[in-house]
Amino acid sequence: MALLEAEHLTKIYDARDAFGRAPGNALCAVDDVSLAIEAGETLGLVGESGCGKSTLGRMLLRLIEPTSGVVRFDGIEITSLGARALRETRREMQIIFQDPFGSLDPRFTVEEIVTEPLAIHENLGKPILRQHAAELMCAVGLDVSALGRHPHEFSGGQRQRIGIARALALRPRFIVADEAVSALDVSVAAQIVNLLKSLQKAYGLTYLFISHSMPVVRYLSTRIAVMRRGKIVEIGDTEQITTAPRHEYTQELLRAIEE
Repeated sequence: MALLEAEHLTKIYDARDAFGRAPGNALCAVDDVSLAIEAGETLGLVGESGCGKSTLGRMLLRLIEPTSGVVRFDGIEITSLGARALRETRREMQIIFQDPFGSLDPRFTVEEIVTEPLAIHENLGKPILRQHAAELMCAVGLDVSALGRHPHEFSGGQRQRIGIARALALRPRFIVADEAVSALDVSVAAQIVNLLKSLQKAYGLTYLFISHSMPVVRYLSTRIAVMRRGKIVEIGDTEQITTAPRHEYTQELLRAIEE
């Protein structure tokens, strides 16, 4: 059984004017998407900016409510869960955001940032929280001395490592990495991708890795789903998608790498 399944997910946004009126036009950001992600794999979700990748990723976590469709996590239909049950399920599902600065509260220290999920979900004393924070710092390759500092004191790559540490705090099984390296320099992005790969082995993680970069997705992913204009146009194992693509749009993405 797949760890996560989506069936016929659709998200439609009403187009509203400056006065909040809906003139009748609507945007279909995600259009009848079905997919399954097996435990321990990385499904790469690739496509051009604005095709609905991030919306889909957030719907899988129920950070965005779908217009229609169903999401199941470990056999449980999370699209019908109430707030309390959803909160418990959220322990198992986390997200790493694209912007490593905007996603971190500048008022908080690193220790407060990475232990915030634990403080919300578990009744732990400060010494235990600090111990967890130190372990998380080591896991993502940062020095424990960073715990007392604030986000603005770090580089983009270091801030993304802090975001990854926060995502790991509750020991989730599934993580959505939403354009997690697109804002970073190439060399730093490569370090973060390798970190994600090593953490997957160490923690037994399952990833949905969202990116507009086919080379990065090809390197990290077990399988690849190609998205265009809200639809999954092709999905398959990495070798098949990158060496024998069937859909014209997938072929265009691969040709763009060569040019």
